[in-house]
Amino acid sequence: MPTLPRLIAFDLDDTLAPSKSPVEPRMLSAFAGLLARTSVAVISGGNFEQFEAQLLARLASDAGIPETALARLHLLPTCGTRYERREAGAWTTVYREHLTDGERDAALAALREEAERLGLWEAEPWGEILEDRGSQVTFSALGQRAPVAAKHAWDADGAKKNALRAAVAARLPELEVRSGGSTSVDITRRGIDKAYGMRKLEEHTGIPLDDMLFVGDRLDPDGNDYPVLALGVTCHAVTGWEDTAEFIEGLLAR
Repeated sequence: MPTLPRLIAFDLDDTLAPSKSPVEPRMLSAFAGLLARTSVAVISGGNFEQFEAQLLARLASDAGIPETALARLHLLPTCGTRYERREAGAWTTVYREHLTDGERDAALAALREEAERLGLWEAEPWGEILEDRGSQVTFSALGQRAPVAAKHAWDADGAKKNALRAAVAARLPELEVRSGGSTSVDITRRGIDKAYGMRKLEEHTGIPLDDMLFVGDRLDPDGNDYPVLALGVTCHAVTGWEDTAEFIEGLLAR
């Protein structure tokens, strides 16, 4: 039987689960099966609370993952600006790369002003449009609680989001500005992206990047998964959680 990669890393939204929604039972089963056999990482633009709501709560309540398997799970919220590992039955922070107050304020101002200038500031969003995640500032065009269907329909070709990203990046050359999920733009400290998170995984696990695999839905040059591909890590592109579940099931059937 061919061996699995020593570590498989996944994006979260639209890769393991519908955007900001809990993982589905089929994915939960496949994910648990993978954790039983190899190390797994999740690296996404969402904050840790989002990881808890979408994935961790389901793992605890539905999948019954033992602590021996959870010890193989690595969580990197906010595009790798934070790293959580399981130790002694609890999630422990390995590092956090927080924005300074000045960087945060500049990011929030640039996102709002450029969104308004481009006509992308929604008058009646589903929840907050701007979110301070400590190590990341995130713009969600339709609000944090927007329905998945509305988010996918808002910017099908990515033109709106990419125009906003470019405008904000021009104003904030000292920060990293990336296109995030279907309606989001993420801002972190310069040089901190998903490639940074993958290098941190290599450093803290001792597993070489050549022995890792990354799975994501935004591996296009404008996507926030692209830095991992540019780093030279073996990547597999998916179009949604169903595609990912099928891919994992295929790996487990080897």
